[in-house]
Amino acid sequence: MIHKLLKTKKFIPNEFHDTFFDIDFNKLYQKGYRVILTDLDNTLVTYEEYIPTEKIMNKLDSIRNIGIEVFIMSNNHPPRIDKFLEGTDYLGIGDAKKPLKSGIKRALKLSKNQYSVNEVVVIGDQLMTDVYGANRFGAYNILVNPLKRKTEKWYTRLNRKIEVKMLEKIKRKNIKEYNELNLSKRV
Repeated sequence: MIHKLLKTKKFIPNEFHDTFFDIDFNKLYQKGYRVILTDLDNTLVTYEEYIPTEKIMNKLDSIRNIGIEVFIMSNNHPPRIDKFLEGTDYLGIGDAKKPLKSGIKRALKLSKNQYSVNEVVVIGDQLMTDVYGANRFGAYNILVNPLKRKTEKWYTRLNRKIEVKMLEKIKRKNIKEYNELNLSKRV
């Protein structure tokens, strides 16, 4: 299948956490990262949620207060992202076409600042789009567990099946990274 054609290293995240809220953003800032490109669906909210919760807004604001810019970067349709961001001063893009590099480039153009690839962090719940796309671009990336799989679209469910095979391949070929990242806790 397709996972056999792909190089395993491109699918290994730099970090893995249960949720977006478990990420140490202060540590990322100390390491020199200045912009976060985060996925929306099943990373920040479930597919059933259309507006940011107070908890999410507080977290995004705290990240911004550290000195890190935050943008939403989603493969979902732009109206979904626009609805989520309505009433906030955060920016984002839809139809990012992850894992292609073009979505990351488009998202970075939202900033008034110019960032080098060494200052960019991509966060998402999918190995096949978020992690692979970030690694192709050369950006630091963080994989989180999906919030709720039951409501995922058919194409995401297909990606999840390929992801299972890729995780098995990572475990076989890169056991050290697999164990260090604790990828056995991937749901």
